[in-house]
Amino acid sequence: QVQLVESGGGLVQSGGSLRLSCAASGTSFSSSTMGWYRQAPGNQRDMVATITSGGTTTYADSVKGRFIISRDNAKNTVYLQMNSLKPEDTAVYYCNLRRSSWFNFWGQGTQVTVSS
Repeated sequence: QVQLVESGGGLVQSGGSLRLSCAASGTSFSSSTMGWYRQAPGNQRDMVATITSGGTTTYADSVKGRFIISRDNAKNTVYLQMNSLKPEDTAVYYCNLRRSSWFNFWGQGTQVTVSS
């Protein structure tokens, strides 16, 4: 059974930083593409950043230069370092593990709130 457990969310002032973590279990982490997505109230869930098994990263334009995704295969954990946070970054952040369209799992989400 695949499990993804996020941590590290919270309340931060505009311009501050947070680091999200997502610990995976129940499957081969190192061979999976990992990603962070976010969903604000009334909005769809959008991609924030992804990292492939080979370490290739992709970022949404809105977070380029501010957020960094990384992974530690020895710890089965993916991270999202968020710097220069803005109020518009406020959302529930979800961890995603994917190997195909049908092998695709989500964490429970962690709230990030950025005050102005």
